[in-house]
Amino acid sequence: MRKFTALIAGTVSALAMSSGISFADYTLTILHINDWHSRIESNNRFESTCSAEEEGKGECIGGAARLVTAIAERRKALEGQNVLLLNGGDNFQGSLFYTTYKGKAEAEFLNLMKFDAMTVGNHEFDDGEDALVPFLEEIKFPVLTANVLASAKSGVGDKIKPSMVIEVGGQKIGIVGAVTNDTPEIASPGPNILISNDLNAIKAEVDKLKADGVNKIIALTHVGYPRDKELIAKIPGVDVVVGGHSHSLLSNTDAKAEGPYPTMVDNPEGYKVPVTQAASYSKFLGEFKVVFDDAGVVKEASGDPIYLDKSIVPDATVLARIAELGAPIEELKKKEVAETTAAIDGSREACRARECEMGNLITDAMLDRVKGQGVTIAIQNGGGIRASIDQGVVTMGEVLTVLPFQNTLATFQIAGKDIVASLEAGVSEIEEGKGKFPQVAGLKYTLDKSVKPNEGRVKSVEVMEGDAWKPIDPEKVYSVATNNFVRAGGDGYKLFAGNAQNAYDFGPGLEQVVADYLAANRPYTPKIEGRITEIAAAEPAAPAEPAKPAEAAPAPAEPAWPQPNVAALAPPTVISPLSVVLLSPSK
Repeated sequence: MRKFTALIAGTVSALAMSSGISFADYTLTILHINDWHSRIESNNRFESTCSAEEEGKGECIGGAARLVTAIAERRKALEGQNVLLLNGGDNFQGSLFYTTYKGKAEAEFLNLMKFDAMTVGNHEFDDGEDALVPFLEEIKFPVLTANVLASAKSGVGDKIKPSMVIEVGGQKIGIVGAVTNDTPEIASPGPNILISNDLNAIKAEVDKLKADGVNKIIALTHVGYPRDKELIAKIPGVDVVVGGHSHSLLSNTDAKAEGPYPTMVDNPEGYKVPVTQAASYSKFLGEFKVVFDDAGVVKEASGDPIYLDKSIVPDATVLARIAELGAPIEELKKKEVAETTAAIDGSREACRARECEMGNLITDAMLDRVKGQGVTIAIQNGGGIRASIDQGVVTMGEVLTVLPFQNTLATFQIAGKDIVASLEAGVSEIEEGKGKFPQVAGLKYTLDKSVKPNEGRVKSVEVMEGDAWKPIDPEKVYSVATNNFVRAGGDGYKLFAGNAQNAYDFGPGLEQVVADYLAANRPYTPKIEGRITEIAAAEPAAPAEPAKPAEAAPAPAEPAWPQPNVAALAPPTVISPLSVVLLSPSK
């Protein structure tokens, strides 16, 4: 056992000191990224592509050019020391660079960064072997994922290995990779690749490494921070965990962090294991230092991720190459994807206040994409809808204008009562035009704006069961689709963050989901179906003929009738895409 080994090592060290022999600790610095998601260009604060104007204002974060600079600067500062650069997977999917080049652009820039090893993420399998195999053939560093088992018919062959041993500063370091077990359900590895259990695969490789005399072992995973803490770090023989998949920001200074960086976890063999992750989208470069004793036991670990903001000057050569690769992407924006029989209203006035045509399109597209997963409800925040689409041919550029945030399709399960409470929160600020207003599919609801916010505006909620609408069951757990921003609690959907079960936030880009749906339903006809109904103020009824009063009785007072809600009866306002673009970018 490791704990026993550590005690023996301590005794040996004491004896060595008494005989004049000294054993030195071994210090290793690990730099790492995860969940890059093809953010080759820099990000803005909405995590979408940063504009030239935003770059000029110093508002941009991350991107390949900043990563290349930051990694080079850290390597230079650490020159002569023991350093590893690791990648936690999901380099694919998330920008038009991936849509255009299917991993080739990502491979080119990752090679410039000179990683020592990476694990694949689930998104590396999104396009099956057609994108993965060329990527593996292009990159110039080892890819390690112990629970990826490729058959003889697979083009992957031995390009993904379970583990490796690398010598750094005269010491052997073992690295074992793993990807999330549900990859077959959330990606498309294909018939010739099996994803086995991550725990069993890691354990088997750790045992092999230990048998070969390796006593410093890193688990390089794409399984998520919770699983890394609760299970991976507790595998006997694992000394360090460098993770990905959950996009977790760990930090010792950021109040929004999910945990400390690194998070120290007790291994059952009596030692502590540092667990790290560096958020996502190249916003951070993780850096931490690990001190091992002679027996390979971690004595201490410390560090903090580096925020890649305007203080990191983008590499000029990389910027030039990005511009060159970006030229065809401008052509992609002109690509025809569908046509419509009428304009699709996605105006701010409509989608933040009532059922709107664009909201119906987006939520229908969500449901269609995950219909095979048992998802029956879709919810989209009105503020995530940024434009209308004119009648006629629809281009990818238009779809991107409607959905510019690079949100991904998210799925989760949640109780009916939490759905109702979330709808109530969503309609609480209609008067202010807030973006939280819920557009829906597979669900319909009525609301009464005369009721004070958060005091029962939502009067009824029904869900489609079979071919019939039925009242939502408060205790039943429903499968829901939305975008990753809302699922994470954005726009006030806190229950979706706090009470969600089996959440997965990293599906395909929402703009691609909508483009695919439009193409499959060409020509597309916009629709309003009564999914959201406002209870208008009652119309005044004609007063009844008053009874003839008694001779001494006074005449009745003139009754005061409520006025109709004219705004609720007004027709939708359709505005042009140009005027929508000029609206506030506030989400």
